[in-house]
Amino acid sequence: MKLLITGGAGFIGSHLIDSLLSNGEEVVCVDNLRLGNKNHLKYAIKNKRFQFYNFDLMNFNKLHKLFKKEKFDMVYHLAANSDIQAGFNEVKIDLNNTFYSTFNILSCMKKNKVKKIMFASSSAIYGDLDKKLSEIVGPLLPISNYGAAKLSSEAYISTFCDNYDMKAWILRFPNVVGWRLTHGVINDFLYKLSSSPSELLVLGDGKQEKPYLYIDDLLNAIHLIVEKSNENINIFNIGVESSTTVEFIAETTIAELKLKNIKIKYKGGQKGWIGDVPKFRFDTTKIRKLGWLPTLTSNDAVLLSIQKEIEYRN
Repeated sequence: MKLLITGGAGFIGSHLIDSLLSNGEEVVCVDNLRLGNKNHLKYAIKNKRFQFYNFDLMNFNKLHKLFKKEKFDMVYHLAANSDIQAGFNEVKIDLNNTFYSTFNILSCMKKNKVKKIMFASSSAIYGDLDKKLSEIVGPLLPISNYGAAKLSSEAYISTFCDNYDMKAWILRFPNVVGWRLTHGVINDFLYKLSSSPSELLVLGDGKQEKPYLYIDDLLNAIHLIVEKSNENINIFNIGVESSTTVEFIAETTIAELKLKNIKIKYKGGQKGWIGDVPKFRFDTTKIRKLGWLPTLTSNDAVLLSIQKEIEYRN
């Protein structure tokens, strides 16, 4: 098939592209490189079945021309603003880069009769709920602009599927880790420790605790869901049953860098920033019924990610 991957120069997108190319697919990537890195595509660029376009999904005319030219079979839509703090400081960032990017993709799909979309959603759509989160939990009350834009995107995908005979796979990602990181707590700690190797500032109290999934396990889940789940709208949580504290990540990062006498300084209360959900737990019963299980626990995923990312940067 010929596939469009949006946000393909990012962390998850670049790994997904490598995986799809290895499966024999033809892949076209669009990325504005605001958060992505073209170096992440260095293996893909060597492949004759890969094309890269550098423009913003807000440019509807360019996007429509690309759809018309390439005649895609399916879209994997991963492009979004992944900096939740930036979305708090400038409210239009998520409106444009997370929601309107989705609306433009859907509009181009409608105009060009592309019927299939996989959408990278997030645990952020649930909000700060003290319960194990299943796909049918409600009400959905996101507490970040990012979460609100992802939830709005899900709603528009639902209406386009019903109104225009489309099919969607809406996958709610947890915290995903691995190498080629562009954002997230491990990336943040590695940057801070390279800039100031005597002290590590941690936002929050270090007790924030979330499930972390390794990139290879996520890719296996994506491929399995798209292949095996055939409803008109397929919604899945993807995650691990275990979880990891920010304190563990900080201490493990310092240990793997072989740094000594590092002072860890915690700033703030339970939340690292406005819009942060300090703890959440996914119910993954639905995806497990498809036969998927992660190969790594949350702590093991974090440890391997730190090791691989240090190796990648060196």
